[in-house]
Amino acid sequence: MPKEKVIVICGPTASGKTSLSIALAKKINGEIVSADSMQIYQEMNIGTAKPTADEMQGIPHYMIDCISPEQRFSVADYKKLAKESIKKIIEKGRIPIVVGGTGLYIDSLIYEIEYPNIEFDEEYRKLLERKVQEEGLETLYQEAKKIDEQAVQKISHNDQKRILRILEIYHATGKTKTQQEKESRRKEAEYDYHVYALHWDRDILYDRINKRVDMMIQQGLVQEVQTILNKYSQFPTAMQGLGYKEVVEYLEEKCTKEEMIEKIKQETRRYAKRQLTWFRKNKQTIWLEGSQNTEDNIQVILEDINWKNNQIK
Repeated sequence: MPKEKVIVICGPTASGKTSLSIALAKKINGEIVSADSMQIYQEMNIGTAKPTADEMQGIPHYMIDCISPEQRFSVADYKKLAKESIKKIIEKGRIPIVVGGTGLYIDSLIYEIEYPNIEFDEEYRKLLERKVQEEGLETLYQEAKKIDEQAVQKISHNDQKRILRILEIYHATGKTKTQQEKESRRKEAEYDYHVYALHWDRDILYDRINKRVDMMIQQGLVQEVQTILNKYSQFPTAMQGLGYKEVVEYLEEKCTKEEMIEKIKQETRRYAKRQLTWFRKNKQTIWLEGSQNTEDNIQVILEDINWKNNQIK
């Protein structure tokens, strides 16, 4: 029996994934499953570029606003909930469209990666966080690099959340994150995933990123962060995310507003570069030109999935 088709739209930040996916969903009776590691958090709307109700245009979205900013959320958690969302969409007779830029989330689905249920060691996490405060994050980055250089190459020097995760996995299991992922790719994918990624000329993409950051500041990103910090007694896990940690530094008077804005732009450009590297290694990906008309890109997708008579064959 043929597998159900699932469409995946990925690519770097600010590449136009949201608008393309919504236009496609309207055309094929689709519903959207987010694959964004920041849009899962409630209350974090501006800095995550979360689509507004108007932007969604009535298209149901899953895996957005799932948890509070203080909660931990693993790739295994994502995979479980995303698979449930995909199943629900198919049972409704609609087409699932997975959309986002978090490579780990997307790979967990298309490669059916099984993540072991690693018990979280609260004391070890506190020890690592104390090290960050006393010695700086770079020390832990170098520790993680010695343990699992392959995993470290995919993340930023400033990505505290993922640096700590590499160390935690090794501490809990004695295996590297890379080793675990290789061992876990043993199951055949449940669905027939068709993967598309948006490509832009680098200078144009970087300009889009810079303009998006300026817009986030205008929309009230600083106030959004301040509100979240005021609400929670403990420093929320999600505040380590790109765009948020830089605002926290500004609020702690560690940099000027101008320095904060420039740092967000710089780190976002670096993140986009890493995303492109990540998605290029997925050999099944079909690349779409971001500068091309949306309808033309939709046509490429429809032809690839054999869309005929309003059904996917």
